[in-house]
Amino acid sequence: MRGRHGHHHRSDLVRIAIEALAERGLEPEFPAAVERQLQGITGPGRDDDARIQDLRARLWCSIDNDDSRDLDQLSVCEPLPGGDLRVFVAVADVDAVVAKDSPIDRHAWTNTSSIYTSARVFPMLPERLSTDLSSLNPGQDRLALVTEMVIAADATITRASVCRAWVHNHAQLAYDAVSAWLDGEGPLPEAAARVPGLEAQLRAQDELAQRLRARRHERGSLELETFQPRAVFEDERIVDIRQQVHNRARQLIEELMIATNECTARQLQAAGVASLRRVVRSPERWLRIVDLAREYGVQLPAEPDSKALEAFLAERHRADPLRFPDLSLVVVKLMGPGEYIVEQPGAEPVGHFGLAIQDYTHSTAPNRRFPDLVSLRMVKAHLAGQPSPYSSAELMALARHCTAQEDAIRKAERRVRKSEAALLLEARVGESFDAVVTGSSEADTWVRILTPPAEGKLVAGGHGLAVGRRLRVKLVRADVERGFIDFALNGRDPRG
Repeated sequence: MRGRHGHHHRSDLVRIAIEALAERGLEPEFPAAVERQLQGITGPGRDDDARIQDLRARLWCSIDNDDSRDLDQLSVCEPLPGGDLRVFVAVADVDAVVAKDSPIDRHAWTNTSSIYTSARVFPMLPERLSTDLSSLNPGQDRLALVTEMVIAADATITRASVCRAWVHNHAQLAYDAVSAWLDGEGPLPEAAARVPGLEAQLRAQDELAQRLRARRHERGSLELETFQPRAVFEDERIVDIRQQVHNRARQLIEELMIATNECTARQLQAAGVASLRRVVRSPERWLRIVDLAREYGVQLPAEPDSKALEAFLAERHRADPLRFPDLSLVVVKLMGPGEYIVEQPGAEPVGHFGLAIQDYTHSTAPNRRFPDLVSLRMVKAHLAGQPSPYSSAELMALARHCTAQEDAIRKAERRVRKSEAALLLEARVGESFDAVVTGSSEADTWVRILTPPAEGKLVAGGHGLAVGRRLRVKLVRADVERGFIDFALNGRDPRG
C-alpha cells in the first residue's frame, strides 16, 4: 500500500486497475472453473489429421514487444520468378487447446481481450496457455493456421490460400532491436544471427512491408498517431513514462497482419458463411472533419474521402509533429471507433475507412483477442468441411458484446494510465513543465506536458486558450487514487 509521506507504489496501481476493470463489467481474475479445466490440460494442442502440413523447416520467426511472451504469429517469405514474393503467416491454433464453450473459453468471451496496464497484464487466457502451450514459442513445434499469400511487385495480393500446419519458431525477436538493425543503428539481434539465412529473410520481409505500406497510403489508409504513454517500472518504483515509438519493425508486422486479416475475411466470404468483421464506417461527422481541415487552410471534399484526409494528415505531421497526436485524437473521435459487425455472404461490405480496405476481420491474435479465436474456429471448420461453429445469431450477439467490451477496456486502461502519470508526478508537485493545450471548453482547459508525457487539467489561469498553444505550467496536484493531475498557468511559451 502507501509508503512513507503518502507516496504510492506499483501495488496501488494493480489495485486501482482491478477496481477499474470490475466497475466496467470485466473479470480481473480467472474463475475457479478455469483453474480446474487448466489442470486437465497436459500439453500443447495435438491433431493427427493427415491434411495438416509439415512446415517446420521454414525459417519462421516472431517479432513482438521486448516483454511479450504470448506469441500469436510467425512469418516467413520466399522470392518467386518475376519479382513476386510468397509470404506465409502462421497464427497460433489456440482452438486446439481451448474448446468452444469451455470455462476458459467463457472467460475469454467475457473479457474479449487481454487487458494491458503497465503495473499488471490481465491476460485473456491463463498464462500457462497464452505464454506456453498455445504460444508459438521458440524451439517448439506448434499447430498453426497458415495463410499463404503471393504478393506482386506492385504490392497487390494476387493469390491467397489457408491450411493447417505444424510450424517451428526459429528465433524470438523484439521490435526495438530489429528496428535498430534495419535502420543501421544496431547489430543484427543475436537470436537472428544464430540462424543461417534469417538476416536475408528479415530484409525481404521489411522490404515487402514497406511496399505494402506505401500501397495502403496510396489507397487512402490513414496514418494516425494517438497519445498512449506507458509507465516504466523498476520493481515497485515507477521511473518513467514513455510514448511508444511506431518503428520499422512494428510496421513490418503490422503490414503482414493487415494483409492476413484481409485474406481471412475473403476466405470466409468465399466459403459462403457469415463472418465477424472489423469495420470503421465512413464518418457520419465528415463535415466536422472538413471544418477542422479548413482551420489549417486545407479544403477537403464534401463527401468522405480517405485519400484526401490522409494527404492532409501527412502534411500536418510533417509541419507540426509535436501537436500531431492531439490532431490525430480529434480526427479519431470524429471518425468514430472501430466496431465488430456480422457480414453475410454476398452482402455489400461496410469496409474499414481508416485502412481503406473493403474486406477486413481480426484473425491474427487468438491468444489475446476473442474475435480472432472466433475467426480461427470458423476457418478451421471450413477447411474440415464442417458447418460454421457459430450461428448468425451467436455472431450478432458476439459482435455487440465485443464492441461494448472493447469500449469498457479502453476506458479502464485510460483510467489506469491517469493514475500511472499521477504516481510518477506526485513527488514533483510545485515543479514547472513545458506543455501544449490539447482540449478546451467553456468550463475546462486540458494540457499535455511534454517531459514526461502526461495529461491533466489546467485549473488556474488558462481560460480561453486555443488548442495547440504552447505554455509553461506548474503542477499543483497529482491524485493517484482518482487519477487527477492539475496544473496552473506559469507563463506562455514564447514559441507559441
